[in-house]
Amino acid sequence: MAKIHDMLAAGQTVSFEFFPPKTDEAARELEKTIGELQPLHPSFVSVTYGAGGSTRDRTRDVVLHIERDAGITAMAHLTCVAHTTEMLESLLVEYREAGVQNILALGGDAPKDVTDYPHDLEHALDLVRLVRSIGDFSVGVAAHPELHPRSPDKASDREHLAAKLDEADFGITQFFFTAEPYLEMVAELAVLGCTKPVLPGIMPVTNLGSVGRMAEMSGAAFPEHLASQFEAVADDPAAVRALGVHLATELCRELLDAGVPGLHFYTLNRSTATREIAENLGLAASSP
Repeated sequence: MAKIHDMLAAGQTVSFEFFPPKTDEAARELEKTIGELQPLHPSFVSVTYGAGGSTRDRTRDVVLHIERDAGITAMAHLTCVAHTTEMLESLLVEYREAGVQNILALGGDAPKDVTDYPHDLEHALDLVRLVRSIGDFSVGVAAHPELHPRSPDKASDREHLAAKLDEADFGITQFFFTAEPYLEMVAELAVLGCTKPVLPGIMPVTNLGSVGRMAEMSGAAFPEHLASQFEAVADDPAAVRALGVHLATELCRELLDAGVPGLHFYTLNRSTATREIAENLGLAASSP
């Protein structure tokens, strides 16, 4: 079973997200992380794309390595920005011929240092349709529980997300800090008649320095009741990390109790926190 929509139809999934390494040392660290996470028997792993497609070749190389050498189902991220249709088609054909069967279709972030860059497609929905035209891929899209940064309001955000999911197979969310925004999003999609599975994205806080950056990335303010807990142990980095793992574990438990289709962990190419959360949840013991 190599297509993610088939995995989701069969039961809850556990998946991990990596980014392509930029140096030889980072590549060794990623290789180590993949090896440490293999005993958890991930349903699949995904590999991100840099802003403006800046890591296109590295993303491709990591995806093909994971599929061929690690024996793990890999999902390649692909973005509209900084790509012509011809470039996208060429990469999709390469994935198809290599046996990669899963694509996450994204609008993508424009390069910050370039104002004139090639792009033919404007929206992720356009890319979903292009992916469908190239091969029999399982296609996912991004979801933002606390709204896409460019959405003018919640109603239009949910309508656009429902339209994407209608043509895709599944969604994966940006990470979030409490269960409520995710559960509200799923309920709002259901009202629109959209019941495609949406995987919640999980990333634990492991140091206070990352809190502001994480909040900016997720598009949401860091909840005050969580911030106060971290402030109480701010002078103890080990305690901050332990609290982050504990809170992420409790978030996962709440989501699993609510019947989510799976859990998708943002690993930052390190395995320790993810393995601890999985152990706390008993995921390692229940893996085949």
